[in-house]
Amino acid sequence: MTGGEAVAETLRRYGVTHVFGIVSVHNLPIYDALSRTAGLTVVRMRHEQAATHAADGYARATGRVGVVLTSTGPGCVNAVSGLYEAQYGSSPVLMITGQIESRFYGKGKGFLHEFERQVELLRTVTRRVESVRRAEDIGVALASVIDDIRSGRPQPGAIEIPIDLQYKRAEIALAEPKPPTRIKPDDAALDAAVALLDDAQRPLLWAGGGVVSSDAASELTALAELLDAPVITTLEGRGAIPEDHRLALGPRTERAALAPVIADADVVLAVGTRFQNYSTRVWQLPIPGKLIHLDADPSVIGRNYTASVAIVGDARDSLAAMTKLLEQRVGDAGYLAQARAALDADRERSAAEVGADHSEIAAIIRRLLPRDGLFVRDSTVPAYLWGNRGVPIYEPRTSIRPSSMAIGPGLGLAIGAATGTGRPTVLIQGDGGLMLSIGELATVVEYQLPIVVCVFNDRGYGVLRTIEAAMMDRQFGVDLHTPDFVTIAAGMGLPAEPVAGVAAFERAFVASLARGGPTLLDIDMSSLTPLTFPMPAHYAHNRS
Repeated sequence: MTGGEAVAETLRRYGVTHVFGIVSVHNLPIYDALSRTAGLTVVRMRHEQAATHAADGYARATGRVGVVLTSTGPGCVNAVSGLYEAQYGSSPVLMITGQIESRFYGKGKGFLHEFERQVELLRTVTRRVESVRRAEDIGVALASVIDDIRSGRPQPGAIEIPIDLQYKRAEIALAEPKPPTRIKPDDAALDAAVALLDDAQRPLLWAGGGVVSSDAASELTALAELLDAPVITTLEGRGAIPEDHRLALGPRTERAALAPVIADADVVLAVGTRFQNYSTRVWQLPIPGKLIHLDADPSVIGRNYTASVAIVGDARDSLAAMTKLLEQRVGDAGYLAQARAALDADRERSAAEVGADHSEIAAIIRRLLPRDGLFVRDSTVPAYLWGNRGVPIYEPRTSIRPSSMAIGPGLGLAIGAATGTGRPTVLIQGDGGLMLSIGELATVVEYQLPIVVCVFNDRGYGVLRTIEAAMMDRQFGVDLHTPDFVTIAAGMGLPAEPVAGVAAFERAFVASLARGGPTLLDIDMSSLTPLTFPMPAHYAHNRS
């Protein structure tokens, strides 16, 4: 077979159904082979950055490896920011990229799309990179990258294949797919954790994104019910327990109302989290109880909070093992009541912070979006203030946002999530962020993806307006010339309409979901209750 055919057949064996990318002179044989492989669809994107975000969204929504195909040189470089986001979000994204002909590689002759330090660049945003030197090695090399990036803590990886090897016909060995390696927890560490939980009067579970990526939501919920313990989640951990469950406190680790609940827990079991800055108020959140820290990545344990018991292991297997070792108990009724009261108080406070209009929009989205519908947010003011916690999440892998809080990945993430699941997908997007990937609206139309693009339009960068107002003596760079998104959408064949006010939003949103295909809603922020973005805590330190 050819090198390109070896790539396609390896991906097929690993259950890949979609590859996101752009055709190029340096990936033609791979692209051709993918297009001829039954069960594989190449999704034609308009920019490599968005293609990589789409592969990321696909991976997060499906739990499978997300694949992006790029050219060498400029195509590879365009994709790097998407790999950065995937690395930040612990997402198994595989980038397959070309390389110039082997006879010119490494000679610096100035060949088309030449990039001799491509591997060096890719190593900064991936865990594993392979550079193939013989066509015969393509199958094994590609399989080794896939096996690596989906084992333990998921991470992105990459492989570069010179164009002559993609064309070359050879006897190419194909590796048999291996199941992802799940790190087995140490029995002594499990016993120590179980002993603490068994003695705990007020246990609290803290669920991070590792619970979701390990498909451990059922195991986490079962353990919480066994312990009768409340569960608080990070934003990446949403869906680890249904947010209408009696023990669920939602993504409120950093909210002031929940701080006493965390402080009063005598044992905190934190699973699949590295305690990022925003989830801990820049590591100023006290966790005075005994901390059990469980993670597949040993390097994150103890990095920000000292653990009484450290467990290096897969979340699903470790939680299941704890559940077997523990006995059913009745939680401290007073502690559970305190947790529920804090949750109710924070919901009221959150509603007051965002105002009646945005609270109602959040309620409309949740009421009309199916329970298993996907809710994707870009980094924009409405997402920060109500999208990240005001729309309850009921199932794992249905809540997706840029973990690095980058601006712009939202549309690409939504494309990948909708492509991989086929389910209704709502995107909360700002006008500034949309401009970074506006060409991908054509992709949404081409594949008739079930995405409702809700553009909350304040004609600029709202988050930065707040930061500038607090840190600077003038405003600059934040007010944008914003195009008519409805007209642009119409030019692409995308149904769209302007929205002013809550009633108009509800009518348009109902029609969008009923349509079943893509829609863009251009929501005039000036028609809604004004939102005040709170100053991030660490900026106060910068100012001082």
